[in-house]
Amino acid sequence: MLEQLQGSAVMLGYELTPERLSLFERFRAEILDWNERVNLTSVTDPDAVEVRHFLDSLTVLAAIEGREPSGNGLRILDVGSGAGLPGVPLAIVLPNARVTLLEATGKKVAFLTHLVELLSLGNTSVLLGRAEDLGQTHSHRESYDLVVARGVAPLAALAELCLPFVTIGGRFVAMKKGDIAAELAASAAAIARLGGTPARIIKVTLPLLADDRCLVVSVKSAPTPARYPRRPGMPAKHPL
Repeated sequence: MLEQLQGSAVMLGYELTPERLSLFERFRAEILDWNERVNLTSVTDPDAVEVRHFLDSLTVLAAIEGREPSGNGLRILDVGSGAGLPGVPLAIVLPNARVTLLEATGKKVAFLTHLVELLSLGNTSVLLGRAEDLGQTHSHRESYDLVVARGVAPLAALAELCLPFVTIGGRFVAMKKGDIAAELAASAAAIARLGGTPARIIKVTLPLLADDRCLVVSVKSAPTPARYPRRPGMPAKHPL
């Protein structure tokens, strides 16, 4: 039962108990079931879900420095959560963290709400909305210790969507793969303007994810100027 996930999690410094593995099993079943009605993922092979979704999500743990194993007090925001990735795997492994799943598509929010209830994830909440709007609200702006995005948008756009949510001293993490040298260079000025430190790369070295995956990590060192994020659609259409 999820032997690949279990073995690789140990390499990341986390041991998955039978109870947590059971949650992952139920999570996988729900993704595959709902995917027949709602477009959650193009990955439909059960083994691929285990590796390309669940294990990939857990690589974010490498960006949480000085972490307490259960995530005690850690406030995490998953921007553009989609099928709950990486937020739900992080919530399962870090039961004492507070995880928020932000998603703009109503059908996906319905899935996430159902999933959180089904798995009894009391540490997890679901938000319907766009990052550009919620990033300007007092209740969410600069309120999270770790803000992560798994989307395929350019890094400069992801930084504008995510860094406004990060508290001073917190981290913005973008999950990327392949050669991102040019993208990293193109985003440097945007990250600095948004209050982030120069990005550093954490390479993913797990044998099952040998496709040049990495985490791009920036620590929030200064408040994000009030004009960011810009109105919906602007960060993607016109990256800083």
